[in-house]
Amino acid sequence: MKHLQPSMSIDNQIENLKSKGLTISNEEFAHKFLNDVSYYRLIKGFSIGLKEKNGNYHTGVSFEQIVSLYLFNAKLRQLLFSKIEVIEINLRTRLSNHICENYGVLGYKDPSIMPNEEYHASLLNDIEREIKRNSRSPFIRNFKDNYENGDVPFYALAETLSFGTLSRLYKNLNAEDKASIASIYHLKYSYLESWIETIAYVRNLCAHYGRLYNVKLTKTPKLYQSERKANIGNQRIFGVICCMKYLIQDRNDWNEFVNELDTLIAKYQYVNTELMGFTNDWKSYLLFDLTEDGEQ
Repeated sequence: MKHLQPSMSIDNQIENLKSKGLTISNEEFAHKFLNDVSYYRLIKGFSIGLKEKNGNYHTGVSFEQIVSLYLFNAKLRQLLFSKIEVIEINLRTRLSNHICENYGVLGYKDPSIMPNEEYHASLLNDIEREIKRNSRSPFIRNFKDNYENGDVPFYALAETLSFGTLSRLYKNLNAEDKASIASIYHLKYSYLESWIETIAYVRNLCAHYGRLYNVKLTKTPKLYQSERKANIGNQRIFGVICCMKYLIQDRNDWNEFVNELDTLIAKYQYVNTELMGFTNDWKSYLLFDLTEDGEQ
């Protein structure tokens, strides 16, 4: 077993990087950056693929290059999060509408909404924990303080449940309910449940400053055969972006996102799109071909 490495001062961190062959042309800049972003987050996360087997950096790799990849990753998270927000709010609305209209505003308490009673009981426990966690939320407080039994209707509850809980709820609904909700997206439910589960995972990566660049995803989406034929894999972030395309209703807004993504990639010269699963013709693959009436 290895021994834990002792803590290093920022000056020692810089000397350690130089000893491994990393080019640092501006040590003042490196010192300032490492004072703002931890050595472990920056170097361990964004040196992947930039080193020899002996641990030394490839010739020509610079501190500025690693910083560039870090900044790109941060901007990519922010850009993706803006579209995940749209998908998340839409799902909350459609799931809420379906359950309330078909089972009543407290229908989530009815075990018959799921084929597995054990999961339904587990879900209610999760919901109770989230209600307590959000006890100060106006969505929750209003019903707890002013309504009989303090019951929270699902249309309010849906606004406070985590995206992950909503994803698990949808995945465990009866098949006919899942199919009805998926039809709004013109999808089969097997794809929708896979996609939102993966997008919820990516959303958490974005929210907790995780790495999207040059990383294999733990949760992967089910892809259409057309994506697989186009050599698009599901282990990298591009595969998830391809799925997101089908869940955004405003095609003009989506095309604007694709152009912003293209601009972001062009801004950071060290970015290797292949390490994120992008194909050579990725932009044309993502863009909607809009006609005058706005249809594809």
